[in-house]
Amino acid sequence: THVCQNPSASPHGKGPAKLAPCSALHSDARSLARVVQAHRDLSSSSRDLGTALQVEGARMTQSDTLTNSLIAACCGVGLLFALAQFWLVSKVSVKQSGSSASTSLTAQPLDEGKEYMLEWVSQEIANGAKSFLRAEYRICLIFILVFGLIIFSLISWGQDSTLEGGLTALAFVLGATTSMASGYIGMMVAVFGNVRTTVAAQRGLALSNGGVSMTPNGWTFAFNTAFRSGSVMGFALSSLGLLVLLGLLLVYRTIYEEAEWPIMMEIISGYGLGGSSIAMFGRVGGGIYTKAADVGADLVGKVENAIPEDDPRNPATIADNVGDNVGDVAGMGADLFGSFAESTCAALVLASQCADLNAAGWGALLFPMLVSASGLVVCLVCSFLATTVSPVRNASGVETNLKVQLISTTVLMLPVVYFLAVSFLPAKFEIEGIRDDTLHATNLYSFYCVASGTVGGLIIGLVTEYYTSFSYSPTQEVSESCQTGAATNIIYGLALGYKSAIVPVIVLAVIIWTSFTLCDLYGVALAAVGMLSTLATGLTIDGYGPVCDNAGGIAEMAELQPEVREVTDTLDAAGNTTAAIGKGFAIGSAALVSLALYGAFVVRLNVTSDVDIFTPTIFSFLLIGSMLPYWFSAMTMKSVGLAAMQMVQEVQRQFRENPRLLDASTPDRPDYDACIRISTEASLKEMIAPAALVMLTPLIAGTLFGVQAVFGLLSGGLVSGVQMAISMSNSGGAWDNAKKYIEQDPNARAEKHRYLGVKGEKAHKAAVVGDTVGDPFKDTSGPALNILMKLSAIISLVFAEYFLAINGGHGLIAMMFK
Repeated sequence: THVCQNPSASPHGKGPAKLAPCSALHSDARSLARVVQAHRDLSSSSRDLGTALQVEGARMTQSDTLTNSLIAACCGVGLLFALAQFWLVSKVSVKQSGSSASTSLTAQPLDEGKEYMLEWVSQEIANGAKSFLRAEYRICLIFILVFGLIIFSLISWGQDSTLEGGLTALAFVLGATTSMASGYIGMMVAVFGNVRTTVAAQRGLALSNGGVSMTPNGWTFAFNTAFRSGSVMGFALSSLGLLVLLGLLLVYRTIYEEAEWPIMMEIISGYGLGGSSIAMFGRVGGGIYTKAADVGADLVGKVENAIPEDDPRNPATIADNVGDNVGDVAGMGADLFGSFAESTCAALVLASQCADLNAAGWGALLFPMLVSASGLVVCLVCSFLATTVSPVRNASGVETNLKVQLISTTVLMLPVVYFLAVSFLPAKFEIEGIRDDTLHATNLYSFYCVASGTVGGLIIGLVTEYYTSFSYSPTQEVSESCQTGAATNIIYGLALGYKSAIVPVIVLAVIIWTSFTLCDLYGVALAAVGMLSTLATGLTIDGYGPVCDNAGGIAEMAELQPEVREVTDTLDAAGNTTAAIGKGFAIGSAALVSLALYGAFVVRLNVTSDVDIFTPTIFSFLLIGSMLPYWFSAMTMKSVGLAAMQMVQEVQRQFRENPRLLDASTPDRPDYDACIRISTEASLKEMIAPAALVMLTPLIAGTLFGVQAVFGLLSGGLVSGVQMAISMSNSGGAWDNAKKYIEQDPNARAEKHRYLGVKGEKAHKAAVVGDTVGDPFKDTSGPALNILMKLSAIISLVFAEYFLAINGGHGLIAMMFK
C-alpha cells in the first residue's frame, strides 16, 4: 500500500499528520521506503510538540542487540541440546560388552551372531539411505545452480537491479542448502538411533514367572532412546534454520539502510523459496522411494506368500526400512523447514510494509522470529516431561506421553508469546489493510493472532488423532469393515478421510477470520508462525516414528525374541498416530502460510483493487488452480504404482529363481541391493515431473496471462489442496492403524472386536490391502500437497516484480492482442 502525507488528517493538530493512500506515488518498494522515513520525520516533529502517538512511546523499547542476542542465544541452546541428546543416544552400545551398567537391564544377553546381525542390518539401512540422498542431492545441486541463475536473471531484469537479483539468488541458495543439511543430519541420526532403540528394547526384557516380559525401566530406556533420536533432528533443524536466517538478515542489513528494510525483506523471501524447493524434491522423491518398497514388500511378502513384515527373506525389506528414513525423516524435515522459512519470510515482508512497525524498531520487525526462537526453549523444557519427569513405564504410557508433549508445549507457549508481544511490539500501530482501509492494531491483537494459530494447530492435531488412532471408533469401524473384504475396507477408509476434513477446515476458517479481522494479512502470517512455534517438538515426534519402525524391522531381521518386536510395535503404533498428528499440523500450517504468502504477493504488487473473483482471468485460473492438486496427486500416485510394479516383479523373480527363500529355516539371503536400486532410480526419475508442474505453473501463468492469472491459480490451489491433503493423509493413517488393530493380541482389543481374528486370516488380509492402498495416500501424495500450496505462493512472491514488468502485469498474451 502506498501512502503520502495528508495534512488534513489531523485538523485539530493533535498528533502527527496521518498517512493516507495516494495514487501519485510510484508503486514500488522504494516509494514505501521513502514514506517510512517520512513517517519517522513526522513522528519526530510530533514528539517535539509532546503529542506523539503511543507507538512512539514504545519506540525502541528493546535494543537491536537484545533482539539479535535473544534469537541467537535460543538457537545456540537448541543446537547444544541436540548435541546432548545425540550423546545420550550414542551411549547405548550395540555390543553387550560396551554398554554401561545403567543400560544393562536384561537377563538375556545377545550372542555374537545376533550382535553381528544387528550391526549388519543397521549398516545396510544407513548405506542405502546415504546412497539415495547422495543421488538426490546431486540433482538438487544442479537444480539450485540453474534455478538460482533464473532467479538472478529475471529479478534483475524485473527490478532493474543486479544487486537485488544477486542477493535474492544468494538467499535462495542458503535456504536450499540449509534444508539439505538439516535433512541429512536428521536422517543420519535416525539410522544411528534405530538399532540402538532395538537394543534398548531387548535389554529391557527380563525373566519373570517362567517367561519374558518388559520391565518398567526397559520401557523408559527404549522410549527415551527413540525420542531422543527424534529430538536431535527436531532441535537441530529448527535452530539451524532460524540461525541462518538471522545471519542473513544481519548481513543484508549492512547493505540496506533502515528506510530500505521493505526491500530487504522482499529479497529475504528467496530463503523461503530455497527451503520449499528442496522440500518438494525431498517429500516427493522420498515418498515415492519409501512407498514403492513398502507396497512391493507387502504385496509379494505378506499377501502372496504370508511372510511376516520385515522378514529377512523378503528382498524388499531393506529398501522398505531405508524408505522410512528418506521419506519420513529427511522428507518431512525438509517440508516443515520450508513451512517455517516461508511463514517467517511472509510475516517479515508484511511487517516491513507497516510504517509503524518499522518505526518501532528492529525488535518489532523481528517479532515472528522471536516467537520461533522462544519456541525452542519451550520445547526443550517440555521434553523433560517425556524423558525425566513422567517417563514411560508401560505400553499404555507411550501414546499418552507423546500427546502430553503436544499439549504442554502449546499451553506453555501462550504466556511466552504474550510477554514477547508486550515487550517488543508497540502498544498500538496502524496497518494499511488490503481492503484499502486503515486497521488499528495493538500488541494484544498480535498475541491473539499467534495464539489462534498455536491453539488451532493443537485442535487440528487432536482431531487428526481421533480419526486415525485405533483407540477411537472411526478407525475401529474401518477394522470392522475388513470382515467383509478389502472393498468395504477401502470404502470406509475413503469416507473417514472425507469426514475428517470437516473440523480442521472449520478451525482454519476461524483462525483466518480472527487473525485477518484483528491484524489483516499480517495477522494471518502471525497465526502461521504460531502454529509452527512448537516446530521442534513436532519434528521430534515425526522423527520418533520412523526410528521405532526401523527398530522393529531390525529386530525381525536379526531374529530377536518376539517380545522385542512387540515392544517396538507398541512404540511404532503410537508413532504412527503422532505422525498423523504431525501431518495435520503440517497441512494446517501450509494453508496459513500459503494465504500469508499470497497476501504478501498482492500487497507487494499494490493491486488489491483488482483482486475480484468475477474478473474473467481470475475466475478461469481459479478453476485451473483447484484442478492442480488432482493433477499433482495423479502424477505422484501413478509414480508410486509404476515403481511398486517394478518392485513386485523383482521380488517375484527372486522367489521364483530361488524358492529356498520361502523356507523359514533357509540360510540363503536375497539380493537386497537390486530392490534398493529400483526404488532409488524410480524415485529420482519420477520426482521431476511433479516438481516441474508446481514450479513452472505460476511462472507460465504470470508470464503469459499476468498477475490476475496468478491470483486465481493460488486461490484455487489453496482451497482445493488443503481439503484433499487432509482427507488423503487421514485415510491412509486410518487404514494403517486399522491393520495394526487387527494384528494386536485379541485380548488387547475391545471385547466386541475380538472376533476380528489374527494375522493371516480374512480380516487381516483385507486390512493389508487397505494399508497398501493408503501408503501413497498418507506418505506421498497427501503430504506433498502441502508443498504444492506453499511453493506456488512463494514463487509468485519472489517473482512479483518480474510479473509486473511484463506489460504492466498483464502478461504477454494481452500484449499480443493489444
